[in-house]
Amino acid sequence: MGVLDHEQARTLRARGQGIGGNVRFGSAAEVVERVLAVQAQDSRAGALGIRVRANGLTCADVRRALEEDRSIVRGWFLRGTLHMVPSTDARWLLGLLGPHFLRLSARRYRELGLDEALCDRAEGVLVKVLGDEGPSTRAQLTEHLASVGVSPHGQAVFHLIRRAALRGVVCHGPERDGEATFVLVADWLPARAGGPTGEAAESELARRYLRAHAPASPQDFATWSGLPQTAARRAWHTLGTTGHLTPCHILDESSTLPRDRVAEVGLAPPAAPDVRLLPAYDNYLLGYRSRALSVPPAHERQVWPGGGQIRPTVVADGLARGTWARGRGGADTTVSLFPSQPGEAAALAGGIAAETADIARFLGVSGGRNVRRTGQ
Repeated sequence: MGVLDHEQARTLRARGQGIGGNVRFGSAAEVVERVLAVQAQDSRAGALGIRVRANGLTCADVRRALEEDRSIVRGWFLRGTLHMVPSTDARWLLGLLGPHFLRLSARRYRELGLDEALCDRAEGVLVKVLGDEGPSTRAQLTEHLASVGVSPHGQAVFHLIRRAALRGVVCHGPERDGEATFVLVADWLPARAGGPTGEAAESELARRYLRAHAPASPQDFATWSGLPQTAARRAWHTLGTTGHLTPCHILDESSTLPRDRVAEVGLAPPAAPDVRLLPAYDNYLLGYRSRALSVPPAHERQVWPGGGQIRPTVVADGLARGTWARGRGGADTTVSLFPSQPGEAAALAGGIAAETADIARFLGVSGGRNVRRTGQ
């Protein structure tokens, strides 16, 4: 197909992510299946990342999906960072991603004094403790790991738990008083045979990425997944030769759409701006090599202030229009809009009010709203 302007490309991405075009999904499991992975370094932000893409969910619904239905699971996946993914996809994702991020972590293990023998002994301890005692916190596991010579201080325990997770041995279990616990994958997730492996897994991951993130390029896919560029190009080639892809351009940059999403290019935008309040670290802001399409370059530092932070962000039809924060205890919401043209803030007001009210409902708290513009 031809050339997409920035608004068309952004609208397609926002619809695919369920954060624009009035697209919302019905359950936590449906959200996560649709986008494949929801960023979850912070468990509260992860839950809000599901809320913003859904209709009428509560925080309790997300917890039920994680802990009772176990339809979604939290662990280290894309880029070796914490995400929530569909439980049915967890094993093949770890089979594809785990070995890559374990290789990248080898130097850090050495820096921490974790040689292969100690790592293997530690994994044995984790398996025994979690098998005998069930869900355990990091503090509880630290006590047991100290018995085989692992320092209880610093980052050694964290990296040993993450290593076991990347090897498909452990994952996150139920929260206890707001604290994460860990469980054995074999005990927590239903047994599931099969799943793609090798290059077939690369292609499946690319297909699922494009369903939620297109239009996008192999470079975008590599940025999002953490896989090497060679793997990204290989997956693109496979999808292209099977007729799955339609080349396009976002102005002067080469990009790609899945064939089954081409019809969305002609859809009319909503009459009113579709405003969403994305949580911190939302994967919409981490899914591409360049941020320019989603965040105006002049305001990038307000979203990415440094130190690895990504602030909660106000988006309208996929374009960042400001940042937001909740007060201590989850009370009032403060929205700081970027400078805009006269009338633009008023056009967003209704959507912001609806979103702040929905966040309070989702969290089960009450609170007001304080909107502040930064600049003129």
